[in-house]
Amino acid sequence: MENKWFMDIIFDEFRDGKINLDKTLKLFNKMEISYDYVHVKKVFKKNDSQKKGLITMEDFRAIYRTILHRPELSELFNTYAQNKKVLSAANFVDFLKKEQFEVKADERRAGSLISKYEPIEEARKRKEMTFEGFIRYMLSEECSIFKKENKVVYQDMSRPLCDYYISSSHNTYLIQDQLIGPSHLWGYANSLKRACRCVEIDCWDGPDGEPIVYHGHTLTSRITFKNVISVVHKHAFEASDYPIILSLENHCSPKQQERMAAHMLHMFGETLCVSTLDDTMPTQLPSPEQLKCKILLKNKKVGTLEDTLRWRSRSGMGEGDTGEAEDTSGTDEEDDEASEQLLRKLSQKEPPKKSKKEKGHKVKVAMMLSELIIYTASRKFASFEDSKEKQKFYQNNSIGEVKGQKLIKRRAPDFVLHTLRFITRIYPKGTRTDSSNYDPQEFWNVGCQLVALNFQTPGVQMDLLIGKFMDNGGCGYVLKPEFLRKRDACFDPFHVTGKYNPVTLTIKTTPGI
Repeated sequence: MENKWFMDIIFDEFRDGKINLDKTLKLFNKMEISYDYVHVKKVFKKNDSQKKGLITMEDFRAIYRTILHRPELSELFNTYAQNKKVLSAANFVDFLKKEQFEVKADERRAGSLISKYEPIEEARKRKEMTFEGFIRYMLSEECSIFKKENKVVYQDMSRPLCDYYISSSHNTYLIQDQLIGPSHLWGYANSLKRACRCVEIDCWDGPDGEPIVYHGHTLTSRITFKNVISVVHKHAFEASDYPIILSLENHCSPKQQERMAAHMLHMFGETLCVSTLDDTMPTQLPSPEQLKCKILLKNKKVGTLEDTLRWRSRSGMGEGDTGEAEDTSGTDEEDDEASEQLLRKLSQKEPPKKSKKEKGHKVKVAMMLSELIIYTASRKFASFEDSKEKQKFYQNNSIGEVKGQKLIKRRAPDFVLHTLRFITRIYPKGTRTDSSNYDPQEFWNVGCQLVALNFQTPGVQMDLLIGKFMDNGGCGYVLKPEFLRKRDACFDPFHVTGKYNPVTLTIKTTPGI
């Protein structure tokens, strides 16, 4: 019975004997099975014995079982199923009462669930549930322990940006390892569709004056910066209306930085944040609510935000004001030139001439790009004391995981005080060439907002991130607890007192599972 159902679905796709990855994903969609692209791709590669990108029907069966036939679900099913083949309505009622704690469950309730989740028609008619139906039920929203009231945006979204955890991706352009893996636009589309609100763009000088994106000094493939921001523009606000931060890992010459700025202004239009909300100098960061449907650029900035606003004032231009209308018809080259002219007018400054890179591979920031950096200006972290004395509220720091872990171990309370005032991004150490991830929790414990993980790598670390950002409607922003927002909190994650009411979570499992 099960084989017939399975064969009816997959037969057409295997008329030619073998299928590729795209058709494999098509079959999962046809079966209404949720999946993670990267995970399926890894399992596909493992079962592609000839390494030609094609699999047989038996290979697909193996992939299907790997993705869905989890051993703990199999053992649970076999505990209640007659002959370990099917659950009768009466068996299912027993399961619902003992395992799901549905004390009022009856055969009517069981029959309703069987009709909803059992894919095999013959089983549905007999009011029985096969293992395939049981899997679908167990992985459905019906069995989710997540609170329904938290599936919508319910938190206060009017506080400064630094008061929130923000879903963040590292090396967003990579979909495998960091040495020879491909750079792919899918990395951006996938992350944004999962409500990631901070993505990284690693920019380098490319041919014909066009910046490219890839993992520098490695054999990873290249994609154009223009195509990257086109994908960002397309998917930016599909999953969430709250602001996106583009973290620019900028290695480009000033001339190609100008090209980047022109592309972003032209592509993003009014969604690009190019000035403060009311064109006056603020005293704190704006809120996610105030920046809805806005794209912020994170990069080094020449001068101060005050300087930028002063130039805006002199030119009589403000947020959303793009001066005289430009004719954007014609070739791409003409469009780009119009955008560059528009950006120069916006800043009222001539961009600097192309110059050589400074020592230590540092790159001078083009004025055209600098003028687009408003609330997320990057600043090198020296010490907590230096930041307290000199850092502006709109400046942020990027700290590697190893240095961050040392700071947590030695000065956790000071780290908390730092993240009360400044957005802090944590990124994986460079030796993680397999795109593995660190434990994000220790950095969330000291209030770090942008704890960036490799979204392409499944595992416990990504499970933690996914779980955390399911909260608050899955919008990519989660309000930090009050003790990580109050200036007088003096919180130390290593010495949690009763005043913070720590909670212990105990999970009970069925014996033998």
